[in-house]
Amino acid sequence: MSILTLKEDRPTPKSVYNWRVYVCAAVASFASCLIGYESAFFGTTLALPSFTQEFKFDTYDENDLAMLKQNLVSVYQAGAFFGSLAAFATSYFLGRRWSLMFFNIIFIIGCGIQLAATGDKGLGLIIGGRVLGGFGVGGCSNMTPIYISELSPPAVRGRLVGLYELGWQIGGLVGFWINYGVNTTMEPSTKQWLIPFGVQLIPAGLLFFGCLFIPESPRWLLSKGRRDKAIKILCWIRQLDRGDTYMMEELSYIDDDLERYRREVGAGFWKPFASLKERKVQWRFVLGGLLFVFQNGSGINAINYYSPTVFRSIGIQGTNTTFLTTGLFGVVKTVLTFVWLLVLIDHVGRRKLLMIGATGGSLCMWFIGAYVKISDPESNQNNEKLSSAGIVAVFFFYLWTAFYTPSWNGTPWVINSEMFNQNTRSLGQASAAANNWFWNFIVARFTEQMFSKLGYGVYFFFASLMVISVFFVFFLVPETKSIPLEVMDRLFRAKPTYRANGIILRELELEEEAFRTAAREREGGEKEKPSIEEVDDKAAKKV
Repeated sequence: MSILTLKEDRPTPKSVYNWRVYVCAAVASFASCLIGYESAFFGTTLALPSFTQEFKFDTYDENDLAMLKQNLVSVYQAGAFFGSLAAFATSYFLGRRWSLMFFNIIFIIGCGIQLAATGDKGLGLIIGGRVLGGFGVGGCSNMTPIYISELSPPAVRGRLVGLYELGWQIGGLVGFWINYGVNTTMEPSTKQWLIPFGVQLIPAGLLFFGCLFIPESPRWLLSKGRRDKAIKILCWIRQLDRGDTYMMEELSYIDDDLERYRREVGAGFWKPFASLKERKVQWRFVLGGLLFVFQNGSGINAINYYSPTVFRSIGIQGTNTTFLTTGLFGVVKTVLTFVWLLVLIDHVGRRKLLMIGATGGSLCMWFIGAYVKISDPESNQNNEKLSSAGIVAVFFFYLWTAFYTPSWNGTPWVINSEMFNQNTRSLGQASAAANNWFWNFIVARFTEQMFSKLGYGVYFFFASLMVISVFFVFFLVPETKSIPLEVMDRLFRAKPTYRANGIILRELELEEEAFRTAAREREGGEKEKPSIEEVDDKAAKKV
């Protein structure tokens, strides 16, 4: 098998890998476009001369200004934290699709409030709008990966959930460049800084109209007993007839999974919380949270939210130069996200990417920290160009980006979207998204102070966490590539962890052979092959 060969859990008709599932995933990923843009544009907007003049930043002393900036950035993450938790309730009652619509509307209202802000009215409207926008973003960050993973064939699930990360990077790319554009083409004015705020409404509007046309998750419909509609949507997405063997197998997997959890845990809004009493479920929640601890511990969100501060610490000077360097950072991330999405995530696998990315990224951070320690560029600023060592440090910064982007940037979202069972998936994703936004909040709230107090030590801190993450992944995180969602419980029971994927795929091969042998025997005997209606009746009796 070559690196580009998809590894399937069972023989899969080519029609399953069709445009419909990609379009549904792409539409849902407009949510991540608005998340990425929101996360990227605000840090450089705070450095726009027109914004600093409008809200009189020059009247604050250095410490108060740093505190104000941290509060302006971090209230967004605080809102997103609570939004990601609220999405558990909406997804249970409204479903995946309408939850996306609900949180998107809240985000749009938050954007409208921010656009009403002026220097005379103060920063209150921006803070309130960012809290509300963050709440909407948090809910979308919970729903989008779940929705996509529940529609996806196992062999390309990583690629499709990866569209969520791609949308994030495209939104971030625009967010990184927007302020460079307005700063170089427009005179300082209220309009100059309002344009970046207004652009937020573009991906939000695309998501709003897209949600009117995409279908609900078939797995959610089956969990609510709406079987006929679920089968109709699943057949439409897979482009297969109801009686196709692949369809019958997929429905059988879902039915068995739902039956088992209704029997062992029970159906209902509060039942997933009861399942948290089980250690095996608790452990998966811990793993999901730790993945985002190490993702944020890489330093990525310190760069996203405070890129001017980060680049100034390396020795890059001037507003436009900082914006340009930040924009190039966004370009590198977006290009490498395409490579991760199209080639790496479903072929190399999740574990290898995380370990390789952490190892390479750590080495880069060690070098950058050593350069800042030895050269102390921030204390020796002048109008001259970067020194040779400074140029090398910038190169290692972009090399760090090349290691981080196709590994820790989107892979934790993919793993969290697929490793929970049907009964705990929404709650598990809520926990994972809340963890992401909590650690985002910590980084956003204290980055300025960390650079002020630790200096070069910040880079050593991030490098150390990346080293620890290598051992964490190797010993504790199983490979989820190509494993059906309904078989994840078996994957997490298999030992040793680093061989679990191969063990489960072999078991599935044997089960597939047995299934098809039994089907051939039925076809050759007196009893005819069971129809989809018979399968439905059997499933209904089980429930």
